[in-house]
Amino acid sequence: MKIAIIGAGGGIGLQTVIQALDKGHKTTALSRDTSTIPNHKLLTKINGSATSVSDLKQTIKNKDAVLITVGTKNKKNVTLFSEIANAIIQATDEMNFTSPVITITGFGSGKSSNYLNFFMRIAIKFFLKEQYINKTLMEELLAKSSIKWEIVRPGMLTNRTLTKSYKVLPELEKGMKVNRISRKDVAHFLLSEAEKPEFIHNYVALTS
Repeated sequence: MKIAIIGAGGGIGLQTVIQALDKGHKTTALSRDTSTIPNHKLLTKINGSATSVSDLKQTIKNKDAVLITVGTKNKKNVTLFSEIANAIIQATDEMNFTSPVITITGFGSGKSSNYLNFFMRIAIKFFLKEQYINKTLMEELLAKSSIKWEIVRPGMLTNRTLTKSYKVLPELEKGMKVNRISRKDVAHFLLSEAEKPEFIHNYVALTS
């Protein structure tokens, strides 16, 4: 497959690049800093921005799937996620792009905020409130677009090992438990969906 990974310089994105290459996929990685990504014969690196329509067009051209894995530690950048959504919508519209676009947000965005456990509810309220408001806006923009979208909402992320034994929760249900999950397991799910999409136009929670 030919896969584009947007936000590939670290975290889930970098783990997805590594696993995609291990599986033999031709991979294009977009990041502001691609120096953290190991070189590989199947890899094309693009130094650029996930909010740039022209950079996105270059990255996603002729791809079988697009994975958006952007995260940020900058708490002041509270519009990043909606800016990415608007940019990818414009890019895909202008290109008549029809491949799946699978996007990471987080459990706690959108309607999933009503299903948070006490700890995560407090953490988001006091430390990540503005980010999750903007992640919710990102989801809403993608859902209203013509993109073949899928929203993936992992629980709290860890740097633990790849287990492949995580849980995929496609429905919001009373009493559901969404706990920690490793970035490597999230990457594994993203690639599984890229290879064989099962949840297009759906919201999926991930937990260990």
